[in-house]
Amino acid sequence: MRPVRILRHTLLSLRDLLISAGPVALLAVGLLVLSYWWLDPNPPKKVTLATGPAQSAYEEFGKRYQKALKAYGIDVVLVSSDGSPSNLRLLRGGKADLGFVQGGGSERSATEESGIVSLGSLFLEPVWLFYREDSVKEIPGGTLASLTQLKELRVNIGSRGSGAPNLMRRLLEANRLDPSRLKLTRLDQTAATMGLLDGQLDAIVFASAPESLMVQMLLQTPGVKLMDFAQSDAYSRRFPFLTPVVLPRGIVDLAKDLPPQDIRLVSTTTSLLAREGTHPALLQLFAQAARDLHSPAGWFNRAGSFPNTEHSEYPVSSEAERAYRSGKPFLQRWLPFWLANLVERMWLVLGIIIAVLLPLSRIVPPLYQFRIRSRVFRWYGQLRDLENRLHAEPQQAGEVVRELDELDERVGRISVPLSYADELYALRNNIDVVRRKAAGL
Repeated sequence: MRPVRILRHTLLSLRDLLISAGPVALLAVGLLVLSYWWLDPNPPKKVTLATGPAQSAYEEFGKRYQKALKAYGIDVVLVSSDGSPSNLRLLRGGKADLGFVQGGGSERSATEESGIVSLGSLFLEPVWLFYREDSVKEIPGGTLASLTQLKELRVNIGSRGSGAPNLMRRLLEANRLDPSRLKLTRLDQTAATMGLLDGQLDAIVFASAPESLMVQMLLQTPGVKLMDFAQSDAYSRRFPFLTPVVLPRGIVDLAKDLPPQDIRLVSTTTSLLAREGTHPALLQLFAQAARDLHSPAGWFNRAGSFPNTEHSEYPVSSEAERAYRSGKPFLQRWLPFWLANLVERMWLVLGIIIAVLLPLSRIVPPLYQFRIRSRVFRWYGQLRDLENRLHAEPQQAGEVVRELDELDERVGRISVPLSYADELYALRNNIDVVRRKAAGL
């Protein structure tokens, strides 16, 4: 029975300790709940990403982000669009949380935007001007070498919702060409490609990453050639959002030596933009995915060139900067994402709560001690009354003894932690002292 008694007294002590610490514990829980509500540390399970037309590089990258975030339990809903301007409109209207946006393709300047942040530049999107060889036979050399040679050709410059038309308008005007006097159409990528292959168009323009299925196909289509931008350096000096790049010989197909020579191109840079109110944890996950997806070497960049936050047109998200600088947070390497994110976003608040509660916790030991000792000390009042009554009315000594026996029985049923048992036995000894005094009268 001894182990059972020890366990009972131990549990009693713990119960009293918990009750004594109750007010401090309730305050701590209240502060934690308030902090959780205010910080909202866990991200929503669904996020929308504005991509681009079907079979575009934007759509392909969107699927890769969708797969990457699915590992963290986040459902990425892909919203197809015509391109960068459409994606910006979706972001402004709150119909998308994030979106791919091409540099120089917007009708507004970045300084006119508000409530939008950047997760950095992800990849290069060259301007691909494909043309039919049989459409340029009358041109000296039988190849396109300048945009000024497009005067008599039927050219598709991209759908109205994409960034290519606005970009091409700037390039044409820089060559002193009036777009209204040219034979320009604005079909989507699929329709334009079919028109080029059917001979209804002489040239088509894409501004897309090389991962685009249309670009991959046209680079290997007989009778279709890619224009060499011999003035690529000059274009990049006139337009800050353009970069001169080179499509290396044989990069498309080494066995077939495609292309058969280096081809100079001009390229824009695509960024991943987000609404300013998008949950920070989501921005962190997208930035981590961007680092994994875009850091390998590509046709136009060396490994580690992307993603980067240099020369960003939009304010850069602090979450993205931290992800690119430090990589995956330490806790996420060892803990599930939801738990690591919760601790990471609330550790500062937890520190503040602990700092507040530490001084308050000092009242717990005195309160615990008072709670235990009061079970014993409150009987001393009754014992003193009986002793005073014994002195005042000695003839009632028998009645006092009876009441002392009842008092001793009740005190014997008191449960206190073992560390306070001495005070309980001291009370019983004092009761016995008064009882012996009464018996001697």
